[in-house]
Amino acid sequence: MSLGDEHDGQTRTRLPDGNSGDPYATPRRAARGSRSLIAVVGVVALLIAAIALANRGNDTPGGDSGTATGGAGAPARSAAPTAATGVRPVTGRNGEIPTGFARDEQGAQSAATNYAVALGSVDMFQRGPREAIVRAIHDPAVADGLVKRLDESYSAAFLANVGLTADGLAPTGLTFVSRTIPVGAKVKDYTGDTATVEVWCTGLVGLAGEGSTKPVTSTWFTITEKLRWVGGDWKIVSSEQAEGPTPVNGDNRASMADEIAKAVEGYGGFTYAR
Repeated sequence: MSLGDEHDGQTRTRLPDGNSGDPYATPRRAARGSRSLIAVVGVVALLIAAIALANRGNDTPGGDSGTATGGAGAPARSAAPTAATGVRPVTGRNGEIPTGFARDEQGAQSAATNYAVALGSVDMFQRGPREAIVRAIHDPAVADGLVKRLDESYSAAFLANVGLTADGLAPTGLTFVSRTIPVGAKVKDYTGDTATVEVWCTGLVGLAGEGSTKPVTSTWFTITEKLRWVGGDWKIVSSEQAEGPTPVNGDNRASMADEIAKAVEGYGGFTYAR
């Protein structure tokens, strides 16, 4: 999360470790030593939410990885501000996922950003909703294999390590949090039929509620998605993930467990468009 060829959605996901004790009692500060990582076999970027909670503090090799970049000799692109452009946002939906992105660089950025949000969602931990997400946003040429590999990765044993039931649900009294928040995006390569887009994100991962041993923590990562214009919309061919860029944490007091749970339940997400 190289990525195999154009028809392989394989990726590597690396996650920060956790800490012991009651994380809600004292402020949390970023420290290089606290970002000890693990790698788990993954086939889609943004499996960060699953692995950050399981077996923290180890470093074990996972799936193939590589770097998706623009074509040789491609001109360098400067970052553009994420600001209103006057282009109307998409109005179509495939389930909960926006569809109908413009066939231009702006549309590719918007597609990649919304897809990053979907792949980092709680629904990815449940078999039926997960398959619906994968098929909605991926090139049909890679979707079947991706669904199969994800079903194998999200085994009952893995979900138990994350703190979830075999059905991918949070234990009674706890709220499972898995949310990706894009900070910015840029196009690395664009041809009209294909695009490579990087999306810089922060994320929330953990179980919120009294007695949680896997508290909600924040992560920073960059997703690189290779997209292809398929059936009148942008679809993911492959994706990968890298840690950071990560800012220094501020001095904000860590909220109580019930405050986090209420915030997650009370604040919805966004549809992203430039």
